[in-house]
Order: sequence, then structure tokens, then C-alpha cells
Amino acid sequence: MMHAMRVLGIDPGLSATGWGIVESNGHTYRAVAHGSIRSDTASALPVRLGEIFSGIQRVIVTHQPQLAVVEEIFIARNPTSALKLGHARGVAIAAANQGGLPVYEYTALQIKKAVVGYGRAEKPQVQEMVRVLLSMPRKAAVDASDALAAALCHLNQSPLLRLAGQRAS
Repeated sequence: MMHAMRVLGIDPGLSATGWGIVESNGHTYRAVAHGSIRSDTASALPVRLGEIFSGIQRVIVTHQPQLAVVEEIFIARNPTSALKLGHARGVAIAAANQGGLPVYEYTALQIKKAVVGYGRAEKPQVQEMVRVLLSMPRKAAVDASDALAAALCHLNQSPLLRLAGQRAS
């Protein structure tokens, strides 16, 4: 019998970093918790990054996941936005690493394909499939839904990763 695996999905963002905890026994999935870490847009960048770091650490302590999954950065048209997103992603990865979690990374295309079956799916499609796959009574907010989708992606991929001997970054 396979033990349950608890995965923390993270959808990094400077204004809102989505997070979601999904547990699986290898046959079924269950949403444990999800939410968003919001930073005060009036605060300085270092303060906002600290809020994301602390928020991820609180989620780890509260929900005790075994690993984390973070969405990779997409190519943004605005270099300033991409840089800020990179900062948010970096502190999320650092918080997971500081919490002792191995960190896996997937592109948005990989996550959408794993959850919806189509790599160019729109956000409402991802939200609905996450709701259906996790038997949730209603859709999660977009950022939390994206984080839950990242966790689901890893849980769908993890048997293949074990066969291939892939390790976390």
C-alpha cells in the first residue's frame, strides 16, 4: 500500500502568491488547503518579498508537505514585471528549501497539459478542472487554483519521475 504524499504547489506572484496543498494515496487526490499570500503594494520590494517568504514558511509548518512544486517563469513582455516575478519565485523557492522541502519545477504548459489535457488552456478551464479533480464544491481563486494545478501536475508525473530517476532541483 502506498503512503499518502502531501505536495505544496506554489504559483509565485509579487501581489499574490498562490499556494495549495494536495494529498494523494496514488489513487485519489484531496485538496488539504489552499490560499494566497498577498503583499502590500505600498510596501517596499524587500518587505513584500519577506511577506511571501514568511507566508510560505507558515504554510509549510501548518500543513507539513513532503515537497514543493513551483511554476517556472514564463517569458514576459515587460522585463520589469518578469524581474519582479523572478524575485517572488526566488523567495518562494528559498522558503521551501529552508523548510527542508525538495523543490520541483514545471512550466505553465506542462501544468496545464497535465491538468486540462491542453497546454494552452485558459485560466477558467484550469480552475474548473482543478475543482473537478479535487472534488471541490467551488472553484478556488485563480492564483490558488494554479498552485493546486502545479501540485496535481507533480502527482501525475511522480511515478514517471521515479522510473526515470529524476531528482529535485
